[in-house]
Amino acid sequence: MRYYIIAGEASGDLHGSNLIKELQQLDAQSDFRCWGGDKMQATSATLVKHFRDLAFMGFVEVLKNLKTIFRNLAFCKEDITTYKPDALILIDYPGFNLRIAEWAKQQGFKVIYYISPQVWAWKENRVKSIKRCVDKMLVILPFEKAFYEKWNYEVEYVGHPLVKVIDDFRDKFRVEGLGFSTQPSTLTSQLIAVLPGSRKQEILTKLPIMLEVSKSFPDHQFVVAKAPGIEDDFYTELLSPYKNVSSVVNKTYDLLSEAKAALVTSGTATLETALFNVPEVICYKGSNISYQIAKRLIKIKYICLVNLIMDKEVVKELIQNELTVANVTKELNDILHNPQKQQQLKEDYAALKHLLSQGGNASANAAKSIYNFLS
Repeated sequence: MRYYIIAGEASGDLHGSNLIKELQQLDAQSDFRCWGGDKMQATSATLVKHFRDLAFMGFVEVLKNLKTIFRNLAFCKEDITTYKPDALILIDYPGFNLRIAEWAKQQGFKVIYYISPQVWAWKENRVKSIKRCVDKMLVILPFEKAFYEKWNYEVEYVGHPLVKVIDDFRDKFRVEGLGFSTQPSTLTSQLIAVLPGSRKQEILTKLPIMLEVSKSFPDHQFVVAKAPGIEDDFYTELLSPYKNVSSVVNKTYDLLSEAKAALVTSGTATLETALFNVPEVICYKGSNISYQIAKRLIKIKYICLVNLIMDKEVVKELIQNELTVANVTKELNDILHNPQKQQQLKEDYAALKHLLSQGGNASANAAKSIYNFLS
């Protein structure tokens, strides 16, 4: 069968690559064409567009890039029409993918959505168009099944794909020994991971604040996980003023395997950090206009996936004006030196993992569901 897969971010590239591998096991005649990244391309799928050319963050940024977005939509429709897939598989990335889903349904293509758009956060009425144009929805967060049931829409919970990804990595890391080192190497037990996101505009907004905190922790090594696809020169000016700051690229999991704490922007990275059992502080700041618009539209109590899934504040969120050097320093000091806080985090992280593990191997479950559905 021929599969056309669209993912617009690094996390979608990761989950898409694992889905492709599982589908290849089930379908010996499978052929894949995709929008994604290096991981999906490494599976032998034909990469049409890289996610680094698609990532626009915030309302203002999207408006500025509308011409590019419309060009991409037109090109995508043309490419799908030429390829004639047996199934179109959409991975998150709702602004783009929901438009493609509506068009594809009208053209008679089978539309499968893996990793639901976060319609429970805002624009809940988008469920109406999802019901109309998505033939099968596979969800990865436990509360999403109940959310969709309110709308009389049957979806399938397959578990969260990150659980197995991280368990496999940690097993390999233990067997092979330390695969990560920083300078100076004597500080390996005192690493602070800094995960500032994957888009240039969000990195420029948040990373300077996160790095300034390093001055208050001279005995720790702050290690920035650089985004793949962003040139080294972009980071040089940001990192160079700080003595105890270094960086890695394509080694985020190695870094989290040894980090004592982490400063993390919102998104999938917050969940990855928790599944590595690393205490974290959430650091989020967007453009003021985008933030003011979002504040009026978004209905959720938290921005961090860890807190959303657990439905309580497990990790501290410092958002917009609360993201200051003084506040980050205070919270980082707390998770590094407060035994009660550390114990509570340990218990909450264990409960989180248990909740996400209930579906089993998500990538394999999703692949089986898609293959059976198409067969």
